[in-house]
Amino acid sequence: MTRHCMEYLGLSDINGPLVAVDGVKGAGNEELVEIRTADGVRTGRVVALEGERAVIQVFAGTSGLSLSGTAVRFTGRPMRLALAPEIVGRIFSGTGEPIDGLGPVYAERFADVNGSAINPVRRQYPRNYIRTGISSIDTLMTLIRGQKLPIFSGSGMSHNRLAAQIVRQAKLTGEDAAGEKFGVVFCAMGVTKDVAEYFRRSFEESGALARVTMFLNLSSDPIVERILTPRCALTAAEYLAFERGMHVLVVMTDMTSYAEALREFSSSKGEIPGRKGYPGYLYSDLASLYERAGVIEGRPGSVTQIPILTMPNDDITHPIPDLTGYITEGQIVLDRYLDQQGVYPPISVLPSLSRLMKDGIGEGYTRADHADVSNQLFASYAKVSDARGLASVIGEEELSPTDKQYLAFGERFEREFLGQGQDAERTIDESLDLGWRLLSILPREELERIDEKVLDEHYGKH
Repeated sequence: MTRHCMEYLGLSDINGPLVAVDGVKGAGNEELVEIRTADGVRTGRVVALEGERAVIQVFAGTSGLSLSGTAVRFTGRPMRLALAPEIVGRIFSGTGEPIDGLGPVYAERFADVNGSAINPVRRQYPRNYIRTGISSIDTLMTLIRGQKLPIFSGSGMSHNRLAAQIVRQAKLTGEDAAGEKFGVVFCAMGVTKDVAEYFRRSFEESGALARVTMFLNLSSDPIVERILTPRCALTAAEYLAFERGMHVLVVMTDMTSYAEALREFSSSKGEIPGRKGYPGYLYSDLASLYERAGVIEGRPGSVTQIPILTMPNDDITHPIPDLTGYITEGQIVLDRYLDQQGVYPPISVLPSLSRLMKDGIGEGYTRADHADVSNQLFASYAKVSDARGLASVIGEEELSPTDKQYLAFGERFEREFLGQGQDAERTIDESLDLGWRLLSILPREELERIDEKVLDEHYGKH
C-alpha cells in the first residue's frame, strides 16, 4: 500500500550524486523520488533521513540541477522493476529500462528491486550440477544449482571470454533436467561499449540470447546507477525462478566496479571509510546480493550465481575478494601466469574450490568415479609444484624418474585439461576420461586418493 505522494519545491543542498530536501514529512528509506526540472524528469531514491531532511541519490547525476526551480516528488513506493515472462531475450539498462528497441515491457507485476529475505528454514540444500562444458570447472570445482560460486580474476585477463562461454554453454543435468526450463540473467556493471557489444554479439551469434535477460550498465553511465544494476538483475532472476519455475544462472561482472561505485557513493554521504576506503558495511551490502541465490522449499526453480570480480593488483586479500570469499561457497581463481602462457581458461586449480560439489556429483548426478578423479587430480597437481620447485634448484636432469613423470603430467594437464579453447565444449564423461588419461602418465602406486576397485576399472583404459 502506498501513501499519498508529496511534492516539494527547491533543494537545500547538492553534493555529487546527492541532493537534500528539507521539511520533508513521512518519507521512507529507499523510496522512489521524481526530480522535475525545466529539462525533464529524473529519478532517484531516498538514501538517508535526518529528521525532516531527506538525502536523495539521483540516478542520472545532478549535473544541471539548481537549488531553486527544482521540484521533488516523493512517490511513496520503492524502486520497482516491471516483470513479465517476455523479459527473457531482452536487453535492459542498469536501471531496468529496455534498450534493445523492442518497446516497453507490459508488466505482469512490479517488484521491489531490493528483494525480500529468504527464510533460512525454507532453504533447500542445493543438489544437481549445472554443466558449463569447461573441464576444469565441471570436474574440479563443480557448479551446483542454487550455489554462489565467484570467479576471481585480474585486470586484463580473459574473464569476459570465460563469462560469455559459460552463458553460451551452461546446461541443466540430472534426471529431471529434460522437463525443466533454464535461463540466464547476465548483469554487466561499468563495462565499456565494446565489451558490452562483445557480450551481446556473442550471445546473439550463438543463439543463446533467446534465453538470456541482459542488464547493461556502461562505464559512461552515471556511476550511482551501478548500485541498482545487480539488484534489478536479481529481481528478474527471482521472478523467473520462483514464479515462472525456471532454473536461472545469474552471471554478474564486474563486482569490483560495483564496490567502487559503492565507495564513491559512501564518500559522497560523508560516511567514515573502512578498509582501503570502502564503507564499513561492504560485507553486509555484498551479502544482500549474494544471499539472493538459492533453492526455496515448495517453490519451483532455483537461482545460481557466478559473480565475477577483478582483484586489484591481483591481491586475493583485497577487501572485495576477501569478503566475497567469506559469503560464497568457494571460488574459481584465474592465474595470470597461465593466461600469459596462452592457456585458456587460465584457472588456477589449487586455490579454487567448490564447497558444495561433494553433494552434487557421483552416481545419479555425474559419474561414480568423479570424486576419486577430482581428488587425485588436485593431489597430483599439487606435487607438480613441488617437482618444479626442486627442478629449479637442482636441474631437471637430476630429478627422480617419478618427479620427471610429475613434470610431464603437469605440462599435459595445463595444456590439455585446463586449456580447451573458448569454442570447445566437453561433456562430463569426456572430461573425466581425459582426467584418467592424464593420471595414467603417473605410476599406479602414486594414485593414493583413488579406491583400488575404481583403479582396476579405469586405470590405463581411457
